[in-house]
Order: sequence, then structure tokens, then C-alpha cells
Amino acid sequence: MGKSKKIINDPQDVVTELLDGLVRASHGTLAKLPDVTAIVRNPLPANKVGLLVGGGSGHEPLFAGFVGHNLADGAACGHIFAAPSPDIVLAATMALDSGFGVLYLYGNYAGDNLNFDIATELADEAGVKTRTVRVWDDVASAAPGNENERRGIAGDFFVIKIAGGVAATSKDLDNVYRVTSRARDSVRSMGVAVSAGSLPETGERTFELPDGEIEIGMGLHGEAGVSREMLLKADPLVERMMAQILSDLPFVAGDQVCLLINNLGATTMMELLIVSRRTHQILVESDIRVHDTVVGSFCTSQEMAGFSISLLKLDEELKLYYNMPAKSFAFTKA
Repeated sequence: MGKSKKIINDPQDVVTELLDGLVRASHGTLAKLPDVTAIVRNPLPANKVGLLVGGGSGHEPLFAGFVGHNLADGAACGHIFAAPSPDIVLAATMALDSGFGVLYLYGNYAGDNLNFDIATELADEAGVKTRTVRVWDDVASAAPGNENERRGIAGDFFVIKIAGGVAATSKDLDNVYRVTSRARDSVRSMGVAVSAGSLPETGERTFELPDGEIEIGMGLHGEAGVSREMLLKADPLVERMMAQILSDLPFVAGDQVCLLINNLGATTMMELLIVSRRTHQILVESDIRVHDTVVGSFCTSQEMAGFSISLLKLDEELKLYYNMPAKSFAFTKA
């Protein structure tokens, strides 16, 4: 397989230029902080708990695309597939703090954990209180009972949505942490890759996948899944994935859920809707009611082909915050 073709300028300027393009597309609702790759709402939010999301770039629209009304207040953005450095996180933290503290929300990866933890210490020295919620929704990456060892994938979307709602309505950082943690613990996801993404710096593929094979449970950066096998038709593939997702929480008859069918980068809307069809059938067969369905590109890995399925189990509190209107570059809920 040859190198990937990218429409970019200097590969070292990719993150700065994509954030500049995002700010210009926001019509004044976003701003980039000076000297760091961090995006914040414009004007800066005041008199509320700040919600800071972040992680490596290359997963667009995650994370910066979810900065907006009743969503995140800022995003700390690292280089492609690399955690933001502590100075980026700290600069965003100081910008977002209006006296009520800042909640950190990001995927459970070693580099992000380390750098956000360092920023937590630096913020504490500066007198800013922070709390941290790490998203670990990927059921393929660790066994039940070891959820804190799992990686975060597209379930970030649901957690950001609910965290944004509670952060907009509560000035209590501990309460924002409590609700966001409950949302995180109510999400399960699984992905499948059909072909690899690539690195803008080199054009090299992030992993090797022979023609005709798929990786079930593949991580966002090419981390190994639960099995590699020949390509399945859509329905049996969805059935395999849903069996593991539903049994993990577990989701049971009578539950109410939100459903996300997420494009990992290069999968067509036709394919996503075929996946949606069988997923909904399985939920009906399981007597699980779908409150809302979201289909599209929310957490990608460059041009990786494949998709992920995420389920959020709702209760009345989580539904309240999920239903709140929200608006950002990547997502609008009326």
C-alpha cells in the first residue's frame, strides 16, 4: 500500500493551521490562545465551571470541534496523535477559570493522563481547582471490571455533551465532576477498521491490514483489537459488535439509550446508515428504546475506514443534560 496523499502545507504547521481554519469558520465564536494550540469560546465564559477537553489532533472534529454553547469551553490540542503538553493545558485552564474551577475531560491514554496530571499540579500551585474525568468507553480494550484500563474512543461525544450541559448550569465543580463521571460510566463503544489511516508528516500508514481483512475492536491510533479476520457483511459484523457492547454494561430490556454510529474517517454515509439499520433492529429485539440517534463523523483517525458504535444508557438526570440545546462547529442540538 502506497503512502497517503494529504492536502497540507508544512507538516509541522498542520495543527496551528487547522485551528486557524476552525477559528475563521466560527464567525467569531471561537478564539485561539496566543502561543499555544488551544481553542476557547469567544467571549470567554464567565461565572461557571470551565470545561476543558483535549487530546491529540488528527481525530477531527474531536476535540476542538466540540467547543461551543452548552458544550466544552475550551480544547487543548496536541500534535497529530500526541497529547497536548502541560503548558498548553495550563494556558487553557487559566483562560477558562472564572473562580469556579475547571473540569478536565479527555480520553484515557498514557500521554494525556501524564500531561493533564502535570497541568493539574501547576494549576493547583496557581490557585485554580481542577477535577479530571477520563473517558474509557472501548469495551475491546480491557475486560469488564477493569474499565479504568480501557481507552477512550467515540463515547467522548456523549460525555462531552452531558458535561457541557451540567457545567453550564452548575457552579459546583464537584457536582459537574459527579454527573460527568456518571455519564462516562454509562457509555460503551466498540469499533472496527477496514483500512488504516496515515500520519501527515510522513504519509505512512498507522498500521498494516491486508486486503480483505478487518480488525474488530481496533483502537483510534491502530491499537490491536479483539480479532483480525476476513471482511464480514454488515449485519453479522454489527451483531458481533452489539453482542459485546450490550453484555458489557450490561444493557437490558427496558433501558433507554442514545446511539452514536461514528465514521472513523473514510466510511461512506451509505455504509453508516446500513449499520444504523441493523443496530436499531437489535435494540428493538432487545426491548431497548432509542431516545436519540446520531450518525456521522465525530471521532476520526485521519482516513481510517471503519466505524464505531456507542451506546449511552440514560436515566432522568443524564437525559436532562443530554436534551439541552447545544451548538458548536461539529454538533448542533436544537
